[in-house]
Amino acid sequence: MKRMIALDGAQGEGGGQILRSALSLSMITGQPFTITGIRAGRAKPGLLRQHLTAVKAAAEICRATVEGA
Repeated sequence: MKRMIALDGAQGEGGGQILRSALSLSMITGQPFTITGIRAGRAKPGLLRQHLTAVKAAAEICRATVEGA
């Protein structure tokens, strides 16, 4: 089993781009990841509907397990 990569969603731009990039790379490589503090500095922190939709679609395509979304 591959080691889980931990990402800090509050770093850098602090928006949904880190999620989209992590999802894409994970789908290509099979590398699992976890993100904390997603959109932490935003007016509405956390996953928005469009982010959750992307996560669910990626999980269905790859038959992945998602926790805490």
